[in-house]
Amino acid sequence: MDSNKPQTKRQIQLSLQMQGIAQDFFQRESSGASLITVTRTEVSPDMKHGTIFISVMPENKEAAALDFAKRMRSDLRHTVMKKLSVKVIPFFEIEIDYGEKNRQHIDSLLREAKKTENVEETKSDIN
Repeated sequence: MDSNKPQTKRQIQLSLQMQGIAQDFFQRESSGASLITVTRTEVSPDMKHGTIFISVMPENKEAAALDFAKRMRSDLRHTVMKKLSVKVIPFFEIEIDYGEKNRQHIDSLLREAKKTENVEETKSDIN
C-alpha cells in the first residue's frame, strides 16, 4: 500500500468491513491459547491486495499466532467472500502491528513516569 496517497472512501469502507469480519473470524477459529486482535486493515487502490494487522496477547505466543493467522488466510478470504458483495476479494497478508506495540510501550513508559512523579511529590510533601 502506498502510504503517501490518501485512501479513497471505498478503500476505507472496505477496510473497516474486512476488519470486523477478520476479527470475528480469528475469534471464532483460534484455539484460545492467545488473544488475536485485528488492530487495522489496509486495502490497495485496485482492491486486489489487503493487509491485516494483528496484535497478540500474551506476547510470547506471537509467533505461533502469526503462523496460525497466515495458515488461515484462504479460509478468511472465503469468509469475506460470503459476507461481502464486492466484485474483487483481496488476497491477504497478515502482519504484526508494530505501531500498536510501540503505542502500548509508550503508554507503559508514561504510566511508570507518572508513578515516579507521584512518589516524588509524596516525598516532597512529607518533607
